[in-house]
Amino acid sequence: MPKLKTNRGAAKRFKKTGSGGFKHRQSHRNHILTKKTTKRMRHLRRLKNIKDCDVAAIRQMLPHV
Repeated sequence: MPKLKTNRGAAKRFKKTGSGGFKHRQSHRNHILTKKTTKRMRHLRRLKNIKDCDVAAIRQMLPHV
C-alpha cells in the first residue's frame, strides 16, 4: 500500500480545530490596503471556520492532521 501524502498547499492554509473542523485565514489582506477601511481590516483579521460541506475534502488532503 503506498503512503498517504499530505497536500502541502492545504497544510499551509488550513489548521485543525479542537472539535475536528478546520479554520482558515481570510483573503484580501495582502495588498492595496490603503482603500480598505479599518473596520473591514479588523474583521478580516479573524480566522474563519470551513463550511461543513467542505470539511471532507480538506480531511482527504490532510490525512495526518
